[in-house]
Amino acid sequence: MPFRNLRPFSFGLPAVLLLLAASAVRFQAPAETDWPEFYGNAERNHYSPLDQIDTASVRRLRKVWEYASGGADTVGNQTQMQVNPIVIGGVLYGVSAGSQAFALEAATGRELWKTALSDETFKMTSRGVTFWTDGKEQRIFFAFGHLLYALDARTGRPVPGFGQGGKINLRTGLERPGADDYVVCNTPGTVFENRLIVGVRVSEGPTALKGDIRAYDTRTGRLLWTFRTIPQPGEYGYETWPKDGYKNVGGANNWMGMAIDRRRGIVYAPTGSAAFDFYGGNRHGDNLFANCLLALDARTGRRIWHFQLVHHDIWDRDPPAVPNLLTVTHGGKRIDAVAQITKQGHVFLFDRVTGKPLFPIEEKPFPASDIPGEKTSPTQPIPLKPAPFTRQTFTEQDLSETVADREAVLKQLRESRTGTPYYPVGRQNTLFFPGTDGGAQWGGAAIDPEGILYVPAKEIPVYSSLVDAPKPTLVSSSEKLYAANCSGCHGADRRGDHSGAYPSLVEVNRRLTPEAIHQILKKGRGMMPAFSHLSDAERTAIVNFISGKVSSENVASAGRRTWLPYVHTGYNRWYDKNGYPVSRPPWGTLTAIDMNTGEHRWQIPLGEFPALTRQGLPPTGTDNYGGPVVTAGGLIFIAATPDEKFRVLDRRTGKLLWETKLPAAGYATPTTYSVSGKQYVVIACGGGKLKTRSGDRYVAFALE
Repeated sequence: MPFRNLRPFSFGLPAVLLLLAASAVRFQAPAETDWPEFYGNAERNHYSPLDQIDTASVRRLRKVWEYASGGADTVGNQTQMQVNPIVIGGVLYGVSAGSQAFALEAATGRELWKTALSDETFKMTSRGVTFWTDGKEQRIFFAFGHLLYALDARTGRPVPGFGQGGKINLRTGLERPGADDYVVCNTPGTVFENRLIVGVRVSEGPTALKGDIRAYDTRTGRLLWTFRTIPQPGEYGYETWPKDGYKNVGGANNWMGMAIDRRRGIVYAPTGSAAFDFYGGNRHGDNLFANCLLALDARTGRRIWHFQLVHHDIWDRDPPAVPNLLTVTHGGKRIDAVAQITKQGHVFLFDRVTGKPLFPIEEKPFPASDIPGEKTSPTQPIPLKPAPFTRQTFTEQDLSETVADREAVLKQLRESRTGTPYYPVGRQNTLFFPGTDGGAQWGGAAIDPEGILYVPAKEIPVYSSLVDAPKPTLVSSSEKLYAANCSGCHGADRRGDHSGAYPSLVEVNRRLTPEAIHQILKKGRGMMPAFSHLSDAERTAIVNFISGKVSSENVASAGRRTWLPYVHTGYNRWYDKNGYPVSRPPWGTLTAIDMNTGEHRWQIPLGEFPALTRQGLPPTGTDNYGGPVVTAGGLIFIAATPDEKFRVLDRRTGKLLWETKLPAAGYATPTTYSVSGKQYVVIACGGGKLKTRSGDRYVAFALE
């Protein structure tokens, strides 16, 4: 990143004054008043020992600063911020809606520096940055697409001795035959000694890259070790794949982040599904190490133990969040443990050292697939305790009493496969409940020192099915190219899904130029992967098709892609004609679970639809994204909901103590910290999901 592309300081102030201000910041080792890591600490527990804001004083909470980070879309396209900012020695580090890293005075919100990466066509959804120091140097590790930068924490400038010009290419080493070249690092890496341990996000289709977990030297950027999540011949787990699985399949990637036990030198890494998500006829077997919780030696990358949460996943049921490290009392003994929440609404709890389950897990049978070539696992692991924090099935008895178009919904429901959590996707509509992205989602769970886990979740029915994929030919029509590459998310009719998670492409040419659409297809944007495996002519044909110009334009194939016989028909969240989920409320929840006993302590609806509240209905809960923070002050801070509220709850009861309206929805996890004895809490208000407006603001609150 050449200096001419870096905007280290902004607001038009003289650079010399800002250089003096930045150099005056006293960097120090992380203290208990800081929020030094992603989700607060190495254990990823979303917990702070701060107690100035407590159940009595919270009523005096007021906004104290607001920072416009820049990059929010102004022409109707989605931008998001899912960032959990970190705070070190009075300096807050985050990422803007425009994918730029920045540093602020944590007490005032005054900008100290901000990057200005030159690629204006690329925007990714980042969840934050990583801090490292050896006591002398301080670095911020920040990913922009496939590039991982080491920035000087004082100035934001790239560190020359790291990689090439301050950056390394994360795509290197993940290539495989027939794959695309899409890879981003959207979740902060994990530091252990002089190692930065990194997972990546790859595409979820048949052309996905490999999902290896890697460690790099924090000073030089040199690759130190690699753990192959799809084993090669002679490696443990190789027999759970076809002979050439490591060549023909991608995915199994750590996109959700990791927790680390630094005293023991063990890093805990969940892994994603093997790609393609909904059909595995080309990858017979259980498919280790996809859908696993891995315990790896942080120094060498050696596997210590693993547990596979879903065998041969064809439901996109990969773990959605980092695990939590905690200590529980079982059988009268204190045991260091690791908890993993799931999209299906389960919590798995293991001995942190041995991997032994601390509550029983049963392999339960589920129906087999009737799709030719598919071989589903006959059983799936189900924890017997704690009880699920979401409902597990959706049948006629679970239909909302107020659903608007009841007969039409009933007809569709009776024609669908439903009634069991792991019904294989087939040609007939298959119901996912909770939905394809949770249950629990990437915001994760909080855990307090007593071992109580606080997990937000959602319960929105989703339906999908498999249809024949267009067969690869030397020449393809624009309509077939769209069907093969885009319809799974945006729908065959180009209308996206009702929630706005996958936006409508109808009249997209009113929002974006053909050139801009082409660049998004080529490089990706937000949570959308790049279609770099297509040729320029194929991408242009897709642009023409979604712009309504042609439906049968024929173009030559790029000729280097992996093909599978099926595509899915989309992530179709099921709402009635009035826009409400067809299932009975609650549609979103926050649950407190005692991990010592496995018993639920309380559950409340999370979020509300204002129109229903005005009708006198109690809060129903809503779809939600973003995690909670729990503090020694007895509080839970959480945003996450499309009603654009920021809420503070009593952690003992779930009772609402305080709330305020945000400038945009806070689909992120808050951060709390203290500067000069004053406690603050800050939330990234990026909106942009669930058909809510996009934003670029970070808003901080403190006691008046």
